[in-house]
Amino acid sequence: MSKFVSEKIKMKSGARLASVQANYMIALGQLPVDEVIEDFVQGKVGRFAIEDNGNDEEKMVELGPIDTEYFEKLVRGVQSHKEELEKSLNHYLHGEWSYERMNGTMQALLLSAVYELSATNNIDTKVLIQEYVDLAYAFFNKNEPKMVNALLDQIAHAIRD
Repeated sequence: MSKFVSEKIKMKSGARLASVQANYMIALGQLPVDEVIEDFVQGKVGRFAIEDNGNDEEKMVELGPIDTEYFEKLVRGVQSHKEELEKSLNHYLHGEWSYERMNGTMQALLLSAVYELSATNNIDTKVLIQEYVDLAYAFFNKNEPKMVNALLDQIAHAIRD
């Protein structure tokens, strides 16, 4: 049974990564939500990632299957609540970190994270925050993951306590 749980957790993590990618694609390319979701579900996009082996060498690795139902819930949720999610993020961001100045990947990551924090209550807060901090480390390597951690912790205390 632990293998089932482990695979289920991996598929949910994959859904989160795919949600960040899909929300980025939708925003950047002004693409229809249904079309992007369908492309991910069918495996036309989002099947591979670039992995850095630490020696300044990169290779393409195939990603495992995702929880497509959860992925669709995340993407549709972000897109249908995008304006209020952006307002919420702007409320918590200060100084050099403003939502409008962030690159598209960070915006997509934060939108997915805040939506999931606000729309779910059956997943532990610390687990969700760690998942998105791990995603931030996959995309960024400077202060961004620390900012994601602090920001999501602050938002989680406000909306989940």
